[in-house]
Amino acid sequence: MGIFFDMVDDIEAISYPIESKSDLDPLIDQAGGKRAVLIGGATHGTNEFYTWRAKITQRLIEEKGFSFVAVEGNWPACYQINRYVKSPASFEGSLEDGALQALNSFNSWPTWLWANNEVLGFIEWLAEYNQELPDGKKVGFFGLDIYSLWESLNAAVKYLEDTIPEAADVARQVYRCFKPQQQDIDKHKWITARLSEPCKKEIAKFLSTLNHLPPAGKEISMDDKFNAEQSALIAVSAEHYYRIMLRGDPDAWNLREEHMANTFFSLREFHSRGFEAKGIIWAHNIHVGDARASEMAKRNEFSIGQLARDRFGDLETYLIGFGTYQGDVIAADDWEAPSKKMPLPPAVYESWEHVFHGLSQNDRMLIFPPNREKVSSLLTINGHRAIGAVYDPDAEFSNYVQVALANLYDSFLFINKTSTLSPFNIKPKSKEPPQTFPFAA
Repeated sequence: MGIFFDMVDDIEAISYPIESKSDLDPLIDQAGGKRAVLIGGATHGTNEFYTWRAKITQRLIEEKGFSFVAVEGNWPACYQINRYVKSPASFEGSLEDGALQALNSFNSWPTWLWANNEVLGFIEWLAEYNQELPDGKKVGFFGLDIYSLWESLNAAVKYLEDTIPEAADVARQVYRCFKPQQQDIDKHKWITARLSEPCKKEIAKFLSTLNHLPPAGKEISMDDKFNAEQSALIAVSAEHYYRIMLRGDPDAWNLREEHMANTFFSLREFHSRGFEAKGIIWAHNIHVGDARASEMAKRNEFSIGQLARDRFGDLETYLIGFGTYQGDVIAADDWEAPSKKMPLPPAVYESWEHVFHGLSQNDRMLIFPPNREKVSSLLTINGHRAIGAVYDPDAEFSNYVQVALANLYDSFLFINKTSTLSPFNIKPKSKEPPQTFPFAA
Protein backbone atom coordinates (compact mmCIF):
# COMPACT_ATOMS: atom_id res chain seq x y z
CA MET A 1 0.00 0.00 0.00
CA GLY A 2 2.98 2.31 0.59
CA ILE A 3 3.73 2.73 -3.09
CA PHE A 4 0.07 3.57 -3.77
CA PHE A 5 0.10 6.39 -1.21
CA ASP A 6 3.36 7.65 -2.72
CA MET A 7 1.66 7.63 -6.12
CA VAL A 8 -1.26 9.62 -4.73
CA ASP A 9 1.10 12.28 -3.37
CA ASP A 10 3.18 12.42 -6.57
CA ILE A 11 0.15 12.59 -8.85
CA GLU A 12 -1.52 15.31 -6.80
CA ALA A 13 1.69 17.34 -6.79
CA ILE A 14 1.87 17.59 -10.59
CA SER A 15 -1.82 17.40 -11.57
CA TYR A 16 -4.10 20.04 -13.08
CA PRO A 17 -7.84 19.66 -13.71
CA ILE A 18 -8.82 19.92 -17.37
CA GLU A 19 -12.24 21.01 -18.53
CA SER A 20 -11.62 23.76 -21.06
CA LYS A 21 -8.97 24.91 -23.53
CA SER A 22 -7.67 27.49 -21.05
CA ASP A 23 -6.79 24.71 -18.59
CA LEU A 24 -3.97 23.75 -20.96
CA ASP A 25 -1.90 26.81 -19.94
CA PRO A 26 0.77 24.85 -17.99
CA LEU A 27 1.25 22.42 -20.88
CA ILE A 28 1.43 25.17 -23.51
CA ASP A 29 4.01 27.01 -21.41
CA GLN A 30 6.14 23.86 -21.21
CA ALA A 31 5.74 22.68 -24.81
CA GLY A 32 5.62 25.99 -26.65
CA GLY A 33 9.36 26.46 -27.08
CA LYS A 34 10.20 22.91 -28.20
CA ARG A 35 11.23 21.97 -31.73
CA ALA A 36 9.08 18.83 -31.72
CA VAL A 37 5.81 18.24 -29.85
CA LEU A 38 4.35 14.74 -30.19
CA ILE A 39 0.72 14.24 -29.15
CA GLY A 40 -0.59 10.71 -28.74
CA GLY A 41 -3.76 8.77 -28.13
CA ALA A 42 -4.41 5.43 -26.41
CA THR A 43 -6.74 4.33 -29.24
CA HIS A 44 -7.47 5.14 -32.87
CA GLY A 45 -11.15 5.73 -32.20
CA THR A 46 -11.74 8.04 -29.22
CA ASN A 47 -13.39 11.44 -29.54
CA GLU A 48 -11.73 13.01 -26.52
CA PHE A 49 -8.20 12.13 -27.62
CA TYR A 50 -8.78 13.75 -31.02
CA THR A 51 -10.50 16.85 -29.65
CA TRP A 52 -7.94 17.54 -26.91
CA ARG A 53 -5.15 16.90 -29.40
CA ALA A 54 -6.71 19.51 -31.70
CA LYS A 55 -7.09 22.02 -28.84
CA ILE A 56 -3.43 21.64 -27.87
CA THR A 57 -2.38 21.99 -31.50
CA GLN A 58 -4.51 25.08 -32.11
CA ARG A 59 -2.94 26.85 -29.15
CA LEU A 60 0.59 25.85 -30.16
CA ILE A 61 -0.02 27.20 -33.67
CA GLU A 62 -1.76 30.42 -32.58
CA GLU A 63 0.39 31.30 -29.58
CA LYS A 64 3.75 29.62 -30.19
CA GLY A 65 4.20 29.77 -33.95
CA PHE A 66 4.32 26.09 -34.90
CA SER A 67 4.73 25.57 -38.64
CA PHE A 68 3.16 22.21 -39.48
CA VAL A 69 1.26 19.15 -38.28
CA ALA A 70 2.43 15.66 -39.31
CA VAL A 71 0.18 12.69 -38.60
CA GLU A 72 0.35 8.90 -38.56
CA GLY A 73 -1.27 8.81 -42.00
CA ASN A 74 -0.32 8.14 -45.60
CA TRP A 75 1.53 10.93 -47.38
CA PRO A 76 -0.65 11.20 -50.54
CA ALA A 77 -3.96 11.50 -48.68
CA CYS A 78 -2.53 13.92 -46.13
CA TYR A 79 -1.07 16.02 -48.93
CA GLN A 80 -4.62 16.62 -50.15
CA ILE A 81 -5.39 18.01 -46.69
CA ASN A 82 -2.27 20.18 -46.97
CA ARG A 83 -3.55 21.53 -50.30
CA TYR A 84 -6.94 22.24 -48.75
CA VAL A 85 -5.74 24.03 -45.60
CA LYS A 86 -3.43 26.26 -47.66
CA SER A 87 -5.72 26.84 -50.64
CA PRO A 88 -9.35 25.91 -49.93
CA ALA A 89 -10.44 27.84 -53.03
CA SER A 90 -8.78 25.15 -55.17
CA PHE A 91 -11.54 22.77 -54.03
CA GLU A 92 -15.12 23.09 -55.28
CA GLY A 93 -17.94 24.41 -53.13
CA SER A 94 -17.91 25.81 -49.61
CA LEU A 95 -15.14 25.57 -47.04
CA GLU A 96 -16.77 22.43 -45.62
CA ASP A 97 -17.31 20.94 -49.10
CA GLY A 98 -13.60 21.31 -49.83
CA ALA A 99 -12.66 19.74 -46.52
CA LEU A 100 -14.92 16.75 -47.20
CA GLN A 101 -13.42 16.31 -50.68
CA ALA A 102 -9.92 16.27 -49.18
CA LEU A 103 -10.87 13.85 -46.40
CA ASN A 104 -12.32 11.43 -48.94
CA SER A 105 -8.72 10.83 -50.03
CA PHE A 106 -8.37 8.58 -46.98
CA ASN A 107 -9.48 5.41 -48.76
CA SER A 108 -7.01 2.98 -47.17
CA TRP A 109 -8.25 0.87 -44.28
CA PRO A 110 -8.67 1.98 -41.51
CA THR A 111 -10.31 5.00 -43.12
CA TRP A 112 -11.71 6.34 -39.84
CA LEU A 113 -8.29 7.31 -38.43
CA TRP A 114 -8.39 10.65 -40.24
CA ALA A 115 -11.71 10.69 -42.13
CA ASN A 116 -13.89 11.76 -39.23
CA ASN A 117 -15.78 14.78 -37.92
CA GLU A 118 -13.14 15.59 -35.32
CA VAL A 119 -10.42 16.01 -37.98
CA LEU A 120 -12.92 17.83 -40.21
CA GLY A 121 -13.39 20.48 -37.53
CA PHE A 122 -9.66 20.92 -37.11
CA ILE A 123 -8.79 21.28 -40.80
CA GLU A 124 -11.65 23.76 -41.33
CA TRP A 125 -10.21 25.81 -38.48
CA LEU A 126 -6.70 25.55 -39.95
CA ALA A 127 -7.90 26.62 -43.41
CA GLU A 128 -9.52 29.72 -41.89
CA TYR A 129 -6.44 30.46 -39.79
CA ASN A 130 -4.18 30.20 -42.85
CA GLN A 131 -6.25 32.69 -44.85
CA GLU A 132 -4.68 35.52 -42.83
CA LEU A 133 -1.12 34.33 -43.55
CA PRO A 134 1.12 34.82 -46.62
CA ASP A 135 1.89 31.75 -48.72
CA GLY A 136 5.28 31.02 -47.18
CA LYS A 137 3.87 31.13 -43.65
CA LYS A 138 0.76 28.96 -43.98
CA VAL A 139 0.66 26.01 -41.56
CA GLY A 140 0.82 22.65 -43.33
CA PHE A 141 -0.67 19.20 -42.74
CA PHE A 142 1.35 16.15 -43.80
CA GLY A 143 1.50 12.35 -43.47
CA LEU A 144 4.33 10.37 -41.92
CA ASP A 145 3.47 6.77 -42.71
CA ILE A 146 4.98 4.35 -45.20
CA TYR A 147 1.90 2.54 -46.59
CA SER A 148 1.60 4.18 -50.00
CA LEU A 149 4.02 2.67 -52.51
CA TRP A 150 1.84 2.94 -55.61
CA GLU A 151 0.14 6.24 -54.80
CA SER A 152 3.50 7.83 -54.03
CA LEU A 153 5.14 6.42 -57.14
CA ASN A 154 2.25 7.67 -59.28
CA ALA A 155 2.59 11.13 -57.73
CA ALA A 156 6.31 11.27 -58.53
CA VAL A 157 5.70 10.11 -62.12
CA LYS A 158 2.98 12.74 -62.64
CA TYR A 159 5.18 15.50 -61.25
CA LEU A 160 8.01 14.61 -63.62
CA GLU A 161 5.61 14.37 -66.57
CA ASP A 162 4.34 17.88 -65.79
CA THR A 163 7.72 19.48 -65.14
CA ILE A 164 10.54 17.47 -66.78
CA PRO A 165 8.89 15.10 -69.28
CA GLU A 166 12.20 13.61 -70.38
CA ALA A 167 12.94 12.55 -66.78
CA ALA A 168 9.58 10.80 -66.38
CA ASP A 169 11.00 7.76 -68.20
CA VAL A 170 13.28 7.15 -65.22
CA ALA A 171 10.26 6.92 -62.92
CA ARG A 172 8.37 4.69 -65.34
CA GLN A 173 11.31 2.28 -65.37
CA VAL A 174 11.11 2.00 -61.59
CA TYR A 175 7.38 1.34 -61.99
CA ARG A 176 8.22 -1.55 -64.32
CA CYS A 177 10.71 -2.89 -61.77
CA PHE A 178 7.92 -3.11 -59.19
CA LYS A 179 5.38 -4.48 -61.68
CA PRO A 180 5.71 -8.17 -60.64
CA GLN A 181 3.92 -7.21 -57.42
CA GLN A 182 1.06 -5.85 -59.59
CA GLN A 183 -0.17 -3.29 -57.08
CA ASP A 184 -1.47 -5.87 -54.63
CA ILE A 185 -0.22 -7.30 -51.37
CA ASP A 186 -0.16 -10.96 -52.32
CA LYS A 187 2.21 -12.24 -49.67
CA HIS A 188 3.90 -14.83 -51.86
CA LYS A 189 4.63 -12.33 -54.63
CA TRP A 190 6.22 -9.84 -52.26
CA ILE A 191 8.34 -12.38 -50.41
CA THR A 192 9.61 -14.18 -53.50
CA ALA A 193 10.13 -11.10 -55.69
CA ARG A 194 13.71 -9.92 -55.93
CA LEU A 195 14.97 -6.67 -57.34
CA SER A 196 17.51 -7.23 -60.08
CA GLU A 197 20.75 -5.27 -60.17
CA PRO A 198 19.51 -3.21 -63.16
CA CYS A 199 16.39 -2.32 -61.16
CA LYS A 200 18.49 -1.25 -58.18
CA LYS A 201 20.44 1.03 -60.50
CA GLU A 202 17.18 2.45 -61.90
CA ILE A 203 15.97 3.20 -58.38
CA ALA A 204 19.23 4.99 -57.55
CA LYS A 205 18.91 6.99 -60.77
CA PHE A 206 15.28 7.80 -59.92
CA LEU A 207 16.19 9.16 -56.48
CA SER A 208 19.08 11.13 -57.93
CA THR A 209 16.74 12.70 -60.49
CA LEU A 210 14.34 13.80 -57.76
CA ASN A 211 17.21 15.17 -55.68
CA HIS A 212 18.32 17.41 -58.55
CA LEU A 213 15.04 18.93 -59.64
CA PRO A 214 15.08 22.54 -60.80
CA PRO A 215 14.05 25.07 -58.14
CA ALA A 216 10.41 25.88 -57.60
CA GLY A 217 9.08 28.88 -59.49
CA LYS A 218 5.85 30.50 -60.58
CA GLU A 219 4.52 27.30 -62.13
CA ILE A 220 5.83 24.93 -59.45
CA SER A 221 5.27 25.56 -55.75
CA MET A 222 7.85 24.62 -53.14
CA ASP A 223 5.25 22.33 -51.58
CA ASP A 224 4.67 20.46 -54.85
CA LYS A 225 8.40 20.02 -55.46
CA PHE A 226 8.86 18.72 -51.92
CA ASN A 227 5.85 16.44 -52.41
CA ALA A 228 7.48 14.86 -55.47
CA GLU A 229 10.79 14.34 -53.68
CA GLN A 230 9.10 12.83 -50.65
CA SER A 231 6.83 10.64 -52.79
CA ALA A 232 9.87 9.11 -54.46
CA LEU A 233 11.49 8.32 -51.12
CA ILE A 234 8.27 6.79 -49.79
CA ALA A 235 7.85 4.57 -52.86
CA VAL A 236 11.33 3.11 -52.49
CA SER A 237 11.09 2.79 -48.69
CA ALA A 238 7.64 1.19 -48.92
CA GLU A 239 8.81 -1.46 -51.39
CA HIS A 240 11.50 -2.54 -48.94
CA TYR A 241 9.13 -2.29 -45.96
CA TYR A 242 6.39 -4.40 -47.58
CA ARG A 243 8.90 -7.13 -48.32
CA ILE A 244 10.30 -7.47 -44.80
CA MET A 245 6.94 -6.85 -43.13
CA LEU A 246 5.23 -9.67 -45.01
CA ARG A 247 8.11 -11.99 -44.16
CA GLY A 248 7.36 -11.36 -40.50
CA ASP A 249 10.76 -9.74 -39.98
CA PRO A 250 10.95 -8.09 -36.52
CA ASP A 251 12.90 -5.20 -38.08
CA ALA A 252 9.70 -4.06 -39.83
CA TRP A 253 8.52 -2.09 -36.78
CA ASN A 254 11.78 -0.15 -36.50
CA LEU A 255 11.91 0.51 -40.24
CA ARG A 256 8.46 2.10 -40.07
CA GLU A 257 9.35 4.19 -36.98
CA GLU A 258 12.58 5.35 -38.60
CA HIS A 259 10.74 6.31 -41.78
CA MET A 260 8.13 8.34 -39.87
CA ALA A 261 10.77 10.07 -37.76
CA ASN A 262 12.92 10.90 -40.80
CA THR A 263 9.87 12.28 -42.61
CA PHE A 264 9.24 14.59 -39.66
CA PHE A 265 12.89 15.68 -39.63
CA SER A 266 12.69 16.42 -43.38
CA LEU A 267 9.49 18.42 -42.89
CA ARG A 268 11.11 20.47 -40.18
CA GLU A 269 14.12 21.22 -42.39
CA PHE A 270 11.79 22.12 -45.26
CA HIS A 271 9.93 24.62 -43.08
CA SER A 272 13.08 26.11 -41.52
CA ARG A 273 13.51 29.07 -43.88
CA GLY A 274 15.60 31.55 -41.97
CA PHE A 275 14.35 30.32 -38.59
CA GLU A 276 14.10 27.11 -36.54
CA ALA A 277 10.74 25.62 -37.49
CA LYS A 278 8.68 23.81 -34.87
CA GLY A 279 6.45 20.86 -35.74
CA ILE A 280 3.69 18.77 -34.17
CA ILE A 281 3.10 15.03 -34.57
CA TRP A 282 -0.22 13.25 -34.08
CA ALA A 283 0.12 9.50 -33.60
CA HIS A 284 -0.79 6.62 -31.31
CA ASN A 285 0.78 6.61 -27.84
CA ILE A 286 2.88 3.61 -28.88
CA HIS A 287 4.72 5.83 -31.37
CA VAL A 288 4.76 9.01 -29.28
CA GLY A 289 6.07 7.62 -25.99
CA ASP A 290 9.78 6.96 -25.49
CA ALA A 291 10.15 3.22 -26.12
CA ARG A 292 13.04 3.02 -23.66
CA ALA A 293 10.49 3.51 -20.86
CA SER A 294 8.40 0.52 -21.99
CA GLU A 295 8.60 -3.22 -22.62
CA MET A 296 9.37 -2.38 -26.26
CA ALA A 297 13.00 -1.82 -25.26
CA LYS A 298 13.37 -5.50 -24.36
CA ARG A 299 12.41 -6.34 -27.96
CA ASN A 300 14.91 -3.78 -29.29
CA GLU A 301 12.03 -1.72 -30.68
CA PHE A 302 12.21 2.04 -30.76
CA SER A 303 9.62 4.77 -31.33
CA ILE A 304 9.28 8.15 -33.00
CA GLY A 305 9.34 9.75 -29.54
CA GLN A 306 12.64 8.08 -28.71
CA LEU A 307 14.16 9.08 -32.06
CA ALA A 308 12.98 12.67 -31.61
CA ARG A 309 14.57 12.86 -28.16
CA ASP A 310 17.78 11.41 -29.62
CA ARG A 311 17.74 13.96 -32.46
CA PHE A 312 16.79 17.14 -30.59
CA GLY A 313 17.49 16.26 -26.96
CA ASP A 314 15.06 16.07 -24.06
CA LEU A 315 14.98 19.86 -23.71
CA GLU A 316 13.78 20.39 -27.30
CA THR A 317 11.24 17.54 -27.48
CA TYR A 318 7.87 17.27 -25.73
CA LEU A 319 5.91 14.01 -25.58
CA ILE A 320 2.22 14.03 -24.61
CA GLY A 321 0.27 10.84 -23.89
CA PHE A 322 -3.39 10.06 -23.21
CA GLY A 323 -5.24 7.46 -21.19
CA THR A 324 -8.80 6.49 -20.26
CA TYR A 325 -10.45 4.27 -17.68
CA GLN A 326 -13.56 3.20 -19.60
CA GLY A 327 -16.12 4.18 -22.24
CA ASP A 328 -16.67 3.28 -25.89
CA VAL A 329 -14.33 3.19 -28.88
CA ILE A 330 -14.40 2.86 -32.66
CA ALA A 331 -12.37 -0.13 -33.87
CA ALA A 332 -12.69 -3.28 -35.99
CA ASP A 333 -12.90 -6.99 -35.18
CA ASP A 334 -10.25 -7.92 -37.72
CA TRP A 335 -8.02 -6.56 -40.47
CA GLU A 336 -10.01 -4.71 -43.14
CA ALA A 337 -13.29 -5.41 -41.31
CA PRO A 338 -15.82 -2.56 -40.97
CA SER A 339 -15.39 -0.25 -38.00
CA LYS A 340 -17.98 -0.28 -35.24
CA LYS A 341 -18.68 1.04 -31.78
CA MET A 342 -17.24 -1.24 -29.09
CA PRO A 343 -17.39 -1.10 -25.30
CA LEU A 344 -14.19 -0.10 -23.53
CA PRO A 345 -14.33 -2.01 -20.21
CA PRO A 346 -12.90 -0.66 -16.97
CA ALA A 347 -9.11 -0.68 -16.98
CA VAL A 348 -7.42 -3.74 -15.51
CA TYR A 349 -6.37 -3.78 -11.88
CA GLU A 350 -3.11 -1.95 -11.07
CA SER A 351 -2.80 -0.46 -14.54
CA TRP A 352 -1.97 3.25 -14.66
CA GLU A 353 -5.53 3.97 -15.77
CA HIS A 354 -6.86 2.02 -12.78
CA VAL A 355 -4.63 4.04 -10.45
CA PHE A 356 -5.89 7.37 -11.80
CA HIS A 357 -9.52 6.28 -11.65
CA GLY A 358 -9.07 5.08 -8.08
CA LEU A 359 -7.61 8.43 -7.08
CA SER A 360 -10.36 10.53 -8.66
CA GLN A 361 -12.89 10.18 -11.45
CA ASN A 362 -12.10 13.69 -12.66
CA ASP A 363 -10.16 14.35 -15.84
CA ARG A 364 -6.65 15.59 -15.15
CA MET A 365 -3.38 16.61 -16.78
CA LEU A 366 0.03 15.70 -15.39
CA ILE A 367 3.14 17.76 -16.13
CA PHE A 368 6.20 15.70 -15.21
CA PRO A 369 9.09 17.69 -13.67
CA PRO A 370 12.50 17.72 -15.40
CA ASN A 371 13.89 15.80 -12.42
CA ARG A 372 11.73 12.69 -12.55
CA GLU A 373 13.09 11.48 -9.21
CA LYS A 374 10.82 14.06 -7.60
CA VAL A 375 7.93 11.78 -8.61
CA SER A 376 9.81 8.50 -8.23
CA SER A 377 6.66 6.43 -7.64
CA LEU A 378 5.59 7.25 -11.20
CA LEU A 379 8.75 5.54 -12.47
CA THR A 380 7.43 2.14 -11.39
CA ILE A 381 6.35 -0.27 -14.12
CA ASN A 382 2.60 -0.71 -14.65
CA GLY A 383 0.26 -1.58 -17.50
CA HIS A 384 -0.74 1.25 -19.85
CA ARG A 385 -3.75 0.82 -22.13
CA ALA A 386 -2.91 0.62 -25.86
CA ILE A 387 -5.72 -0.18 -28.30
CA GLY A 388 -5.16 -0.26 -32.04
CA ALA A 389 -7.38 -0.37 -35.10
CA VAL A 390 -8.17 -4.05 -34.40
CA TYR A 391 -9.65 -4.64 -30.95
CA ASP A 392 -11.20 -7.47 -28.95
CA PRO A 393 -12.79 -6.26 -25.69
CA ASP A 394 -12.88 -9.86 -24.45
CA ALA A 395 -9.08 -10.04 -24.59
CA GLU A 396 -8.59 -6.91 -22.51
CA PHE A 397 -5.38 -8.05 -20.80
CA SER A 398 -3.61 -8.17 -24.17
CA ASN A 399 -4.24 -4.44 -24.73
CA TYR A 400 -1.66 -3.14 -22.26
CA VAL A 401 2.01 -2.21 -22.50
CA GLN A 402 4.21 -2.23 -19.40
CA VAL A 403 5.65 1.28 -18.94
CA ALA A 404 7.30 3.70 -16.53
CA LEU A 405 4.83 6.52 -17.13
CA ALA A 406 7.00 9.43 -15.97
CA ASN A 407 9.80 8.51 -18.40
CA LEU A 408 7.44 7.62 -21.22
CA TYR A 409 6.00 11.14 -21.58
CA ASP A 410 6.57 14.73 -20.53
CA SER A 411 2.84 15.23 -19.96
CA PHE A 412 -0.10 12.84 -19.59
CA LEU A 413 -3.82 13.60 -19.97
CA PHE A 414 -6.20 11.21 -18.24
CA ILE A 415 -9.82 11.23 -19.41
CA ASN A 416 -11.82 9.06 -17.04
CA LYS A 417 -14.68 8.16 -19.39
CA THR A 418 -14.43 8.51 -23.15
CA SER A 419 -16.74 8.29 -26.15
CA THR A 420 -16.41 7.24 -29.78
CA LEU A 421 -14.94 9.08 -32.70
CA SER A 422 -17.43 10.16 -35.40
CA PRO A 423 -16.11 8.49 -38.57
CA PHE A 424 -17.19 9.04 -42.16
CA ASN A 425 -18.56 6.10 -44.08
CA ILE A 426 -15.78 5.70 -46.65
CA LYS A 427 -15.31 2.33 -48.31
CA PRO A 428 -11.62 1.36 -48.55
CA LYS A 429 -10.43 1.31 -52.17
CA SER A 430 -6.66 1.34 -51.97
CA LYS A 431 -4.69 -1.77 -52.95
CA GLU A 432 -1.92 -0.87 -50.56
CA PRO A 433 -1.53 -2.88 -47.33
CA PRO A 434 -3.96 -1.60 -44.69
CA GLN A 435 -2.41 1.22 -42.70
CA THR A 436 -0.92 0.10 -39.34
CA PHE A 437 -0.70 -3.53 -40.61
CA PRO A 438 0.42 -5.77 -38.96
CA PHE A 439 0.82 -3.80 -35.74
CA ALA A 440 -2.71 -2.25 -35.42
CA ALA A 441 -1.19 0.97 -34.00
